[in-house]
Amino acid sequence: MTFGRRNTEEIKLEETKVWVCTSPVCKCWIRDNFKSSAEPLCPICNSEMTVATKELQAISNHNNKAY
Repeated sequence: MTFGRRNTEEIKLEETKVWVCTSPVCKCWIRDNFKSSAEPLCPICNSEMTVATKELQAISNHNNKAY
């Protein structure tokens, strides 16, 4: 058995466009390719969101709709 075995595959990070909540008490953010509308509202507190970038693991959304 291999209990202490770690994954040696390198995690690929990329600059990713995200939407960040504008509320000072909310820390919610969502990837641009996972948003539900052209200009989304925060799913936690319903505040407006602004565009930003984060260094995140590269993933893709195959169900992405063009907004």
